[in-house]
Amino acid sequence: MRVLLVEDDDRVAGALAPALARRGLAIKRLASGAGVLERVHEVDVILLDLGLPDIDGIVLCRQIRAISDVAVIVVSARGEIDNRIQGLRAGADDYLVKPYDVDELVARVEAVRRRRGERAAKPEPAGVVRLGDVDVDLSRHEVQVGGQAIALSRKEFQVLALVVGARGAVCSREHVLTEVWGHRGPAESRSLDVHVATLRTKLGRPSLIETVRGVGYRLGGAFDPARRD
Repeated sequence: MRVLLVEDDDRVAGALAPALARRGLAIKRLASGAGVLERVHEVDVILLDLGLPDIDGIVLCRQIRAISDVAVIVVSARGEIDNRIQGLRAGADDYLVKPYDVDELVARVEAVRRRRGERAAKPEPAGVVRLGDVDVDLSRHEVQVGGQAIALSRKEFQVLALVVGARGAVCSREHVLTEVWGHRGPAESRSLDVHVATLRTKLGRPSLIETVRGVGYRLGGAFDPARRD
């Protein structure tokens, strides 16, 4: 697996790169944001530090996502919940706070790649689901509210699509975590909560996704999941 490590700290990179290489990953390293956009098509996963000398990592993450679907895992000392939300909203697939265990990082890299491989092997669902004035295009991965396009991150759309696909039935947290994150640990569970909260805010329809305490999520009763082609 080809990994691009974007890390300005020579000490961190000097310890991490060989550790990842010993675990079978092909590592390239850049010490700043310069050159990252030119290399996104050469790698499978980008490990992105946020404290870069020439550009804020959040801005760079948005730039990466604008031109590529490459997997991005933020690896940063910024551990506050606001930082994590910013990273996920910028398009990161995962967010790991320093200091971390190298084996956990490798497991997250493998999980991201595995989920992408599984999605590529599955046929995409077809059609548009209309929920009141919310249109969810499952084929094009697009959402409109009142005729206006809403920009969602990959994981935000995946969570929404799973809830929509349940057609009003409860979609369990375990199912969402397994399908979208590949893990069901505390960090992934917190990330799911963040994604659901962000979805409600972006869509402007807080009652669209209803929380079933201790179980999962379902479409709010006021939304008709009638399908149209």
